[in-house]
Amino acid sequence: MTPDHVSTKARLLPLLVLLTALAIWSLLTWLRVFPESVFPSPIAVAKGFGEEISSGRMYNDLVASLFRVTAGFALATVLGIPLGLWLGQGARARIALLPAINFFRSLSPLAWIPFAILWFGIGDKPAIFLIFMASFFPIVLATISAVASIPNVYFRVARDYGIKGFDMLTQVTLPAIAPQVITTLRVTAGLSWLVVVAAEMIAGRDGLGFAIWDARNGLRMDLLVVGMIVIGIIGVVIDRLLVQLMKIESIRWGYDR
Repeated sequence: MTPDHVSTKARLLPLLVLLTALAIWSLLTWLRVFPESVFPSPIAVAKGFGEEISSGRMYNDLVASLFRVTAGFALATVLGIPLGLWLGQGARARIALLPAINFFRSLSPLAWIPFAILWFGIGDKPAIFLIFMASFFPIVLATISAVASIPNVYFRVARDYGIKGFDMLTQVTLPAIAPQVITTLRVTAGLSWLVVVAAEMIAGRDGLGFAIWDARNGLRMDLLVVGMIVIGIIGVVIDRLLVQLMKIESIRWGYDR
């Protein structure tokens, strides 16, 4: 059996799982295991998709949620990685700040919701704040850990070749920590996507989270499932996009060690 044949068959496995799940879903609705009012059929959900798309609401909610996640996650990444690099290389600063970082990392992002509403009102700002709080501290800690785990021999060899300063950062430190940081980014991106849904349910007027809450209040379980499916698909797409970072040549070696 050739590798290409195995690869083709492997690509079909997710489709097989999806078709099996749809078959079980259809069977449960046909057997009326649960009332249709609380367990919509695949056909009802498909009609709900058409309704949401034709009204334009799905597009608006999707754009609103993606904007909030992108803004909060990007801000956490841009600030968290440099702070983690600094703390990873500075022992005194790390000793001083690590307990506080661990404290805030241990807090549930949802615990900040009352403050987010009081400080920023309703709309984009509270959701972006909550996503930032959910992502920033894990990214900082992962970067600190990655820097601390770099073997000293890397730096000794680099110095022997005359590499120092900014070149040491770009040619040694960043490529060495990239695998661990990218894995953390994938996890925190998924967490950010979860947090924005919860934030929009409580402090939003639009977005996928608000759409689910609105569907629940209107007893439109078909539209609620539509929102759940879209959230799951977008979460997978975000993860797949971050996985592409692993294919960068300067990073790939870290996964092959």
